[in-house]
Amino acid sequence: MLPLSLLRTAQNHPMLVELKNGETYNGHLVSCDNWMNINLREVICTSRDGDKFWRMPECYIRGSTIKYLRIPDEVIDMVKEDMVMKNRGRGEMKGRGGQNQRGRGGGRGTFGGRGGRPAPLGRGRNPPNKPKGVKGP
Repeated sequence: MLPLSLLRTAQNHPMLVELKNGETYNGHLVSCDNWMNINLREVICTSRDGDKFWRMPECYIRGSTIKYLRIPDEVIDMVKEDMVMKNRGRGEMKGRGGQNQRGRGGGRGTFGGRGGRPAPLGRGRNPPNKPKGVKGP
């Protein structure tokens, strides 16, 4: 499970963020980016000692200052379910040259490449061992 996919699934859910300096932020995740910078709303900030509290309507936390994140179990379960569904989808698909690729009967490795089977010899094609212009067996 990748941390960024977990964070993206956790949007609009409550979370606790502890920073490297010891401060903690409790709030609802609004958004995150690829550097794990996050926006929280309805935030309660607690000092390192735990003796001071601040209430903020929103805050921005730089990803490089985060020590750890605490996310509800329900979000982790949602990500696990998504991973199972994606793996099921991959198991049903065929690889190169298999059936059911864009509605065609195969890709590489099938007769003729683009669609279907080659015409039988003797119907408009010269057999491979005959010179041009000679038809028949």
